[in-house]
Amino acid sequence: MSAIKEIGILTKTSSPHADDVMAKLVPWLTGRGVKVRMQPEYGSLADGGAVAAPRDNIPDGVDMVLVLGGDGTLLSVARLLEDADQPILGINLGSLGFLTELGLDEIYGSLERVLEGEYTIERRVRLKASLHREGEQIGHYQVLNDVVINKGALARIIDLQTCVDDQKVTNYQADGLIISTPTGSTAYSLAAGGPIIDPTLDVIVVSPICPHTLTNRPLVIPGGSRVELCLRSDSGAVFLTLDGQEGTRLQQGDCVRVQASERKVNLVRTGVRTFYDVLSTKLHWGHR
Repeated sequence: MSAIKEIGILTKTSSPHADDVMAKLVPWLTGRGVKVRMQPEYGSLADGGAVAAPRDNIPDGVDMVLVLGGDGTLLSVARLLEDADQPILGINLGSLGFLTELGLDEIYGSLERVLEGEYTIERRVRLKASLHREGEQIGHYQVLNDVVINKGALARIIDLQTCVDDQKVTNYQADGLIISTPTGSTAYSLAAGGPIIDPTLDVIVVSPICPHTLTNRPLVIPGGSRVELCLRSDSGAVFLTLDGQEGTRLQQGDCVRVQASERKVNLVRTGVRTFYDVLSTKLHWGHR
């Protein structure tokens, strides 16, 4: 791997651990000759090797982005980097996550190896989604986890005509539908009964939420597929949600088209643990 000369740090500032970690991490990096770009909240740490910048500008030109927070923070950074290829290393400030690579007690030993080039890049599929109304595209999004259409608390079951590569699959009558990446297979899709997919695979998962027809089961389709979902019912409040963090209300007749993005998310892997180690820990496999 090429030498890392400049790192951007994006932090969940509300975490109770954030200030303490930043106070040690920034001088630790600059003391090793690495330039640092960080959020204005940590401007007091700025010196010759560290500068504060607006959050949206922190990734510009850096060799790597460190994310201090949880999986939700990393998802927001992945959207921020939708047109960039910088590798992302997640440091969890709370409990172990599926996306964040390191815990608090693993930061400095692992970063020492990373600065020496001892790491790999795992390229994760992301999805791009477009929202169409009356023949016009009115929204465009990119996600790392999932695209979800679901009904509000008081809405009726919704009717979603679903096609894959222009071939009709079915009309799902359900509380909603989840289109997820392999990375997102351990998020909302898993809670809805979807399969766990190795995050390095090139596939897309289609998982209905509480389908009215119990034989409607999750589908795993090729990563190059194009999925189209059209809302056929007037069911009240129905929403399109992206990575669980942003969204918009849908109208009857709206169509959402989803396919793999040309750009993947580059996650830094240090070898501290495998995906299956995380599964075992998070899902309590082997515990009685």
